[in-house]
Amino acid sequence: MITMKNIIREGNPTLRARAKALTFPLTAEQKQLGQSLMEFLENSQNPEVAKKYQLRAGVGLAAPQVDQSIRMTAVLVPDENDQPVFKHILVNPTIVSESVRMAALAEGEGCLSVDRDVPGYVPRHQRITLRWYDLEGNKHIDKLRDYPAIVCQHEIDHLNGILFFDHINEQKPFSTDDNTVLIG
Repeated sequence: MITMKNIIREGNPTLRARAKALTFPLTAEQKQLGQSLMEFLENSQNPEVAKKYQLRAGVGLAAPQVDQSIRMTAVLVPDENDQPVFKHILVNPTIVSESVRMAALAEGEGCLSVDRDVPGYVPRHQRITLRWYDLEGNKHIDKLRDYPAIVCQHEIDHLNGILFFDHINEQKPFSTDDNTVLIG
């Protein structure tokens, strides 16, 4: 079971490396890693389990965050009733198209690998088309918008060695342009 002690923090070089693409069929260890990433998200969103194991709630966890530099991430975005809106283990995810319109979370972003508050808007594309593979190697294409799109972009950044605060305007962290919509 993945706990907070398994998640590496900013400063670890794995978080800044470009993760390697996976080839199919995946190994048993790689499939287990994907399932463990999802299990962490499920546990972190369950108040009793999260309290018991002192887990910070998360909606995404990428393999590099557990010191595995491979292109795999788990995403679990719940709706207001805690039902999954987007729940998948993504292997080799790629954004194949993106909107011109940008979006940012009104409260800013956080990260399980960053133990400090970094205030500011993180501009991302409001809509994306995402191509990804499941653990069995089946290809999927999803059109995502708003919060699920933002979460997936955050996770794909992890696969490319980018952290959310790299996108924040240092001089004007809460500035947006007319093309950016605030969500939340």
